[in-house]
Amino acid sequence: MYAKFIGTLSNYLYTYVLPIILIGGGIFFSIKTGFVQMRLLGESIRIVREPAKDERAMSSFQALMVSTASRVGTGNIVGVSAAICVGGAGAVFWMWVVAFVGAASAFVESTLAQLYKKRDITGGSYGGPAYYIEDGLNKRFLGMIFAIVLILTYMVGFNMLAGFNINTAFATYDFYSPTITPKIVGGLLAALTAFSIFGGGKKLSEITGVLVPVMSVIYIITALIIVIKNISIVPSVFRDIFVQAFDFKAIFGAFAGSAIMQGLKRGLYSNEAGIGSAPNAAAAADTTHPAKQGLVQMMSVYLDTWVICTATAIMLLASGVAPTLELKGAPYNVAALVNNFGSFGQHFLTSALFLFGFTTLIGNYFYAEANLKYIVKDKITPAILTAFRVLAIVIIFFGTGLEFGVAWDTADVLMATMAIINIPTIFILKDQAIACMKDYQKQRAEGKNPEFKREYIGMETKTDFWN
Repeated sequence: MYAKFIGTLSNYLYTYVLPIILIGGGIFFSIKTGFVQMRLLGESIRIVREPAKDERAMSSFQALMVSTASRVGTGNIVGVSAAICVGGAGAVFWMWVVAFVGAASAFVESTLAQLYKKRDITGGSYGGPAYYIEDGLNKRFLGMIFAIVLILTYMVGFNMLAGFNINTAFATYDFYSPTITPKIVGGLLAALTAFSIFGGGKKLSEITGVLVPVMSVIYIITALIIVIKNISIVPSVFRDIFVQAFDFKAIFGAFAGSAIMQGLKRGLYSNEAGIGSAPNAAAAADTTHPAKQGLVQMMSVYLDTWVICTATAIMLLASGVAPTLELKGAPYNVAALVNNFGSFGQHFLTSALFLFGFTTLIGNYFYAEANLKYIVKDKITPAILTAFRVLAIVIIFFGTGLEFGVAWDTADVLMATMAIINIPTIFILKDQAIACMKDYQKQRAEGKNPEFKREYIGMETKTDFWN
């Protein structure tokens, strides 16, 4: 009953609601910012190397790694596989489109998160959509709803899905037991996550700052080896991506399983642009100008989809193994790697999924805890925080035993709900983010390292940092 309901709701949202909100919103923000995702991409690469002013706070790079840890996860491996097996090679093109227009949305939402961020007791900062909804729109009730939905999405939906995806990699081994192995995998993930999250936000940023770059580079190198081994069929792979992306007869004949639908779903799940997740990490960065972190988070969208997801897609489509519905998810990744590397490919995929999944778990938890603090405000106690962390660990343990359709559809619906709240909010507040961008560009043109005060953009709302 639940599986049928959640599947129907997911198809409705991604057929009629999300394309308009996400693609339409991304195009609108692209135009309003003068396509900031193209013009200032080089600037975003320069900014990410800047250290934090306060060594106790997160640098722009560390905040980028926390958000990338959540973005670059099992969705980049299993999600791409599922999209191709269900929607065909054309789904990859629509993932690229979602990333390109979504990068502008990512700039706006993360710049707003910096504008409205709060100061914590150590002098660091925190924030996110719930805070700019309350302070920017003066609607705490809506901020509360968003915070609750985000916790359900990331700590419940996405973390259960990450556990499920990791477990599917182990399911390709002969030793796999449907009753025992998920509990072992879930227990190991829960234990590792407990170690990380009880160390606090700074510990999370340190762990992800090491794991994310290392595993991403290794994964891309592996994908490139497969591409080079099969270089003769790479041109036909790109032809299939573009041709199938515009096979409108197939698209409108079965929209729920089409390239557009799958590209939209998996692209959004992978890069998360516009749904209000990355601003929670962006607000924690110690920077001199809000636009700086907006540019950094914009780059994270490209890193996720145009680099990691594309590497996965080309690796799969050039592997010599044809995608089928029966292979959707981890089995297609395993088949592609085994076909090129033998048994080593299976072991590598399992290791990659485990590492990507683990960093996803702790990045997702960072978002959830930030929004718990918003809900309870000054009433948060060590006991509440401990109980919340224990609950997160228990959820991870049980997530490995979900069914494929239920796991993905639940995460998709929760994610869509976040976007439905966040996109209209940043549309209303967009002028402040655009003013920040223009102020940043003006100062850079004058040869300065941009520094910000709210009066530079005529902002009347008092903030914790920019007065």
